[in-house]
Amino acid sequence: MPVIIRPATAADVPPILSIVNRFAEMNVMLPRTEDSVRQTIADWLVAAHDEDPPLGVPVVVGCGVLVPLTEALVELRSLAVHESQQGKGLGGVIVDALVQRAREQGYAQICALTLRENFFVRHGFELVDRWSISPKVWQECIYCRKFHRCDEVAVLMDLIAQPPSAPVVGAGAWGSLLKWEEWQPLRLAYRRKSQGEEKESHE
Repeated sequence: MPVIIRPATAADVPPILSIVNRFAEMNVMLPRTEDSVRQTIADWLVAAHDEDPPLGVPVVVGCGVLVPLTEALVELRSLAVHESQQGKGLGGVIVDALVQRAREQGYAQICALTLRENFFVRHGFELVDRWSISPKVWQECIYCRKFHRCDEVAVLMDLIAQPPSAPVVGAGAWGSLLKWEEWQPLRLAYRRKSQGEEKESHE
């Protein structure tokens, strides 16, 4: 039964939510809301059966989305494959399609936070310091309930050749992404959040 990779449509929102949130219940990825998926549906790709699938198998069996972090950096997020299609290499096909889309859209780098770093390394990503992807950390991670005990690993791929003297993201690249005066308020917000959680844990 052929499976194709195609851009998602509004009709794909329910199956995307079903696949992603099932894995979120297993605590292996973050949940998504219907509003968040609908608002970003143009950025999603889905793996779908090209013909009517067997009974009990959904039409949409995989998904993934690109989330812009900066003009040069995009994140691959919510990569998920339905249980009926796991072990067939479909996850890698979705990753390759998203990487190609990011390249066509002109991004210089693509990153991801994952529990399966070896999978991404096999597809051309490199392990990097999670804190070096500062836009991701400050835009969303700071609000995640797992922020202080995150077990995800950051991976990164260069989509175009980067001059050695001008990295977009990498070790020690904080200055190229957020200036001191720009990230200090966010750092303060993180400290307040951390102190608040610590206080709650002692009450």
